[in-house]
Amino acid sequence: MGRSRGTYRNSLRHTSVNAARDPSWPGMVILVGVAYFLIGRLSTLPADHVHMWRLAAWLLSGVAYAAHIGYEHSSLRNPPRSIASHAALAVAIGAVGLAVAGMIHSLSTTSGMRPAWLLALVAWPAVTAIPAFLGALVAASVLARLSRTTDAE
Repeated sequence: MGRSRGTYRNSLRHTSVNAARDPSWPGMVILVGVAYFLIGRLSTLPADHVHMWRLAAWLLSGVAYAAHIGYEHSSLRNPPRSIASHAALAVAIGAVGLAVAGMIHSLSTTSGMRPAWLLALVAWPAVTAIPAFLGALVAASVLARLSRTTDAE
């Protein structure tokens, strides 16, 4: 038997209050952000079959992205906006890591640091996190709607 609308709204309010206080989401954001960094960094190491490694990196990143959204929705019961913010933050962490790695690599191969790397420290996270936020917001909203439909039945 499904819940009444009033009960469901109360549970949503209760869930979103708990989500803000739930200490497990920062660890997940850092874990997924480090995973994005490692996927991006390690996929550039092989010299053979470069196209295949790039596709594998995209696939693994997509799996990490979907798993992160699914975990926050099903296990943490976070609202869609929080899920999207956390997913975007994880993507931004991975992008900052890749920008720093690129800067370090550039410093090891040239005599000085180019100013473009300072721009990359801001631009890469922004360019990747904004679409990640929007995609996660859509995905989490769909999951929330599907959950409501399932709970109502």
